[in-house]
Amino acid sequence: MNERELFNAVMHYEPFDRVPVWYNGEWPETTLEWAQQGLLPDANRPKYFNTVTFPWTVPTDLPVEFLGSKEVGRKNEVGLRWPTILLPAFPEEVFEETDEYRVLRQFDGVVVKQWKHQSSIPHSIDHTFKSAKDWPEYKKRLQPDPRRLPKDLDTILEQMHDYDEPVRMRVGSLMGVVRNWMGVERYCVLQMEDQELLSEIVDTIANLACWEMDHVLPKIKVDLAWAWEDISSRSGPFISPRVFQKCVVPGYQKITTKLRQYGVDLFGVDSDGIFDPLIPGFLEGGVNILYPMEVGTWKTDVIQLRRRFGRELRMIGGVNKLELPKGRQAIDAELARRLPLVQEGGYIPAPDHEIVPGTRLEDYKYYLESIRAFRVKGPVSPN
Repeated sequence: MNERELFNAVMHYEPFDRVPVWYNGEWPETTLEWAQQGLLPDANRPKYFNTVTFPWTVPTDLPVEFLGSKEVGRKNEVGLRWPTILLPAFPEEVFEETDEYRVLRQFDGVVVKQWKHQSSIPHSIDHTFKSAKDWPEYKKRLQPDPRRLPKDLDTILEQMHDYDEPVRMRVGSLMGVVRNWMGVERYCVLQMEDQELLSEIVDTIANLACWEMDHVLPKIKVDLAWAWEDISSRSGPFISPRVFQKCVVPGYQKITTKLRQYGVDLFGVDSDGIFDPLIPGFLEGGVNILYPMEVGTWKTDVIQLRRRFGRELRMIGGVNKLELPKGRQAIDAELARRLPLVQEGGYIPAPDHEIVPGTRLEDYKYYLESIRAFRVKGPVSPN
């Protein structure tokens, strides 16, 4: 079976004999190290370090064909690159610039400090969306508009019909992007003081996502819809389960209803940190895939989560990226812990975030070869 068939077999607990080999990107510094260790410098791979999140681009790109792995959620996407983008965007306004950094108001109204010579999430300094009085300015920028769709959308979709890899569609962000717009503290205050407004924001974004789906999904079969949230830290989620249930789950349900009208039954959410308290709400909202299942310092255990929530919870990730620099013995032990879930199905092992500097190219290749060596009759019955 090809990669598309394999993905669907694993996620639907159908027979499969191998495991998808996926990863979640790498730090630019890692790419530079690997280039010095023999990585092919002429890889045919687009640059995904955009000018907002990673202003420092590297001189070479990781050749995924050379390594034989696939990127999680970054290729074969239909529709909008980022459905919750503001239209029109806020004009960029530079307030300060040195040889090391820039301070500017970026496209989403957030004032950030961007480092020029190191990869890092920009440091937020100020926000345009500070209170309820600022919401109308954002709401008018979150409306359906034909300009949101690529002019050559039909041609793009036609070319993707026969893809042999899973076709994905982004459906936006109901929480994480709002947290970006307002900042963590204001977002936390909002959910406590004005849940009616939070519900309106979520509903506005969900309606925009459904509008896009109506333009795309009648024309192509999509295997996976996914949203980005990043709504948790090592201490837990930035939103209480009660408010999540009341204000956000209905938005997911609206999106899920639309997806299933078009035969899309896999809906994934990318969120970092400890989000376990939100999993029941995610499942009720129709989300059935979570990633990257971040191991980190809090030791997320994908096997325990499967035992707790059952097969409706599919997962991608859960491999501790910090074990990869430690060498082959550590890699073997890390993967051995994941094997029972791999055999059961509904799970694709992958590093829980970008590959960190200090990971030797040969060790990373060994990790990939170890994943390829997994041979299973799957799915098997859980214990």
